[in-house]
Amino acid sequence: MPCFRCGARQTDPVRGASPWRRGVRADHQVLVCPGCQTAHDWADDLDRCADCGSVALVCRLGEVECRDCGHTREAVRDDPRPPDLVPSSAGPRDDRGLSEEVAAALTRVLRRGPAG
Repeated sequence: MPCFRCGARQTDPVRGASPWRRGVRADHQVLVCPGCQTAHDWADDLDRCADCGSVALVCRLGEVECRDCGHTREAVRDDPRPPDLVPSSAGPRDDRGLSEEVAAALTRVLRRGPAG
């Protein structure tokens, strides 16, 4: 899943937790890349919790849950398909390298052989 603001694709972190942040926009789960998190207004486009106002929301199994206060609500979606969440000012998405990234990841995983 690309960053909803700029369209950058997430890569596997070397070690530890990912620097990418999750959020909810239009009741769809989205990711925010580290570069976009440096903008002072990076969370302005995200949905907020109705109880506490936090943007620490996750969307799963048709529900939106606040990770700060625990408030849950049903996700309301007009379209079962997520809308194009990358702003038009980010330009067209370039997915040409995606298939090569997927192939390289599969090659890395499959070279390890069976677990055991």
